[in-house]
Amino acid sequence: MNLIADFLLATGAFAAAYYCLVLSRRLKRFTALESGMGGAIAVLSAQVDDMTRALAKARAAAEESAKALESQVQRAESAAARLDVVLASMHDIPLAQGDQEEEDDDEDRRIRFVRRRGERPAQRAVR
Repeated sequence: MNLIADFLLATGAFAAAYYCLVLSRRLKRFTALESGMGGAIAVLSAQVDDMTRALAKARAAAEESAKALESQVQRAESAAARLDVVLASMHDIPLAQGDQEEEDDDEDRRIRFVRRRGERPAQRAVR
């Protein structure tokens, strides 16, 4: 009985050793840097680093553009406010004599509507 138990124990030990050997070889091939998953992981890691740097540059450029646009918007708003003041002050200026006559002519004009009849079927030329 002891002999059978020793034989089964030795067989299990050899099977475990063979299994460890197979796993070791697979792991070496998996982590090989030139080929296999190790190379793919290294390439993807480099690409992630490149994309991170490109994203940082794009973010900095976008922030710079936003600041420039904000300053231009502020300048445009101040210019619009000044134009509003100028237009408001123009209403206080009396009209010149020539402008007064043109304004009176514009008020006398009326809008005229012209209606045209469509061509009737009887008036069409027969070919």
